[in-house]
Amino acid sequence: MADTRDTEPLILASASPRRRELLAQIGIMPTEIDPADIDESIKPGERPKAYGERLAREKAATVAARHPHAVVLAADTVVAVGRRILPKAEDAATVRDCLRLLSGRRHTVITGIALVRPGADPLVKSVTSPVAFKRLTNAEIDTYIATGEPIGKAGGYAIQGRGAAFVRFISGSYSNIVGLPLFEVAGWLNAHWRGYAEGRIHG
Repeated sequence: MADTRDTEPLILASASPRRRELLAQIGIMPTEIDPADIDESIKPGERPKAYGERLAREKAATVAARHPHAVVLAADTVVAVGRRILPKAEDAATVRDCLRLLSGRRHTVITGIALVRPGADPLVKSVTSPVAFKRLTNAEIDTYIATGEPIGKAGGYAIQGRGAAFVRFISGSYSNIVGLPLFEVAGWLNAHWRGYAEGRIHG
């Protein structure tokens, strides 16, 4: 393995355990986890793609200011029905509202990603994955809420958990729906983070 002492640290600007697990799945171990903790309010008229990209950019910039010599990766996942952005469901009532809206129809999961490197312009993009739900009964929704899984999840469900039983169809990146599009992230890190080529991806 090459000497990595001069390699920039890789900071993940997210507290999401799902994103850490996804990176670990492809052998990438961030040097540090430093959540940005920014205001995530939606601006008037803001569309889902623009919202996800803006939050990813702002999270990356906030954390990069604290780690000026590091490479910073940030992401934000948005669940949307048309132009409507669904909330992160923090209580049972919100989960129920989200699932009733998603029941029997298609929605999109958009993850904005941003990479900030020392002395370079930030990279920002988003990845979109369409998802279709089966028609849900009230009993199915109540049973799912009782598991506690959907609390804290964008759109009120987790495709990597019991929520997978509701998903009739997806198109595109599965990891994007979970919270981080691995194909795009790995490509960025391969091109812009020396640690990737030097073997840091092995932990």
